[in-house]
Amino acid sequence: MQAITASDRDADVSGLTLTDLPHPHAAENDVIVRVHAAGFTRGELDWPGTWSDRAGRDRTPSVPGHEVSGVVAELGYGTTGLTVGQRVFGLTDWARNGSLAEYVAVEARNLAPLPADVDHTVAAALPISGLTAWQGLFDHARITTGQTVLIHGAAGAVGSIAVQLALEVGARVVGTGRSADRDAVLALGAHTFLDLDADRLADAGEVDVVFDVIGGDILARSAALVRAGGTLVTIAEPPTVRPKDGRAVFFVVEPDRARLADLVQRLRDGRLGVRVGAVRPLTEAAAAFAPDRRIPGRTIIRVTED
Repeated sequence: MQAITASDRDADVSGLTLTDLPHPHAAENDVIVRVHAAGFTRGELDWPGTWSDRAGRDRTPSVPGHEVSGVVAELGYGTTGLTVGQRVFGLTDWARNGSLAEYVAVEARNLAPLPADVDHTVAAALPISGLTAWQGLFDHARITTGQTVLIHGAAGAVGSIAVQLALEVGARVVGTGRSADRDAVLALGAHTFLDLDADRLADAGEVDVVFDVIGGDILARSAALVRAGGTLVTIAEPPTVRPKDGRAVFFVVEPDRARLADLVQRLRDGRLGVRVGAVRPLTEAAAAFAPDRRIPGRTIIRVTED
């Protein structure tokens, strides 16, 4: 099969190549998915799991990409809950070969059934962003109706879904981003937009929850905005500053089949939108990791035509 592989950590994006690899093996409780569409995170070439397995052993050449939508081609021993020929989508393991390939081995529990009326390119844009937004807001921050939530990077993949989910639960949403993001964030329904380059972060006022995807100085300065009893949640880095009389949480998204099913149903009902930007073939996946211009929406790799 063909796959995008990374072999040299120092080479970064320039080290990504289209390679012929053996067909993956289905371990116990695995499925082999014929990949129709795949999503990736540009920063994943810096992740330890890209280069080593869970025991710390080198696993190059490795296949990046951790969001997949496709069709079950094979079941491993003991696998239940899915069938050959079924449409599925979900997350691949951080420390195993990923989805930028024609086939990928995935633990069955990491996948959810994909309804026939949802395109694979849309489904591939949902797992990491949707689960991250949900887990950050509800599992870690435990937001409730009437609270105020500050969402950094509100026009991005995670942030835009977080805005929609927070609004649905009845929260007041303050979104941040660049000036070019203002219209997109307000169109999602955010009550206020702050330009991180031009506006004062303090203008957000006190909030119950900060959801951060940026890190650095923005993360550090946001702690002071959290009122007593509130929560600062970040996926960027472990926070070095904590809110006074509040909590600070750093987390990495986890697979959740039931939540994936819920998110895709919200998408079908029109309660949730996912913005897909460019759709590129597998042969252009390496170039997609380092675009020469900013492209609104997720870039998705189309591997197999329906």
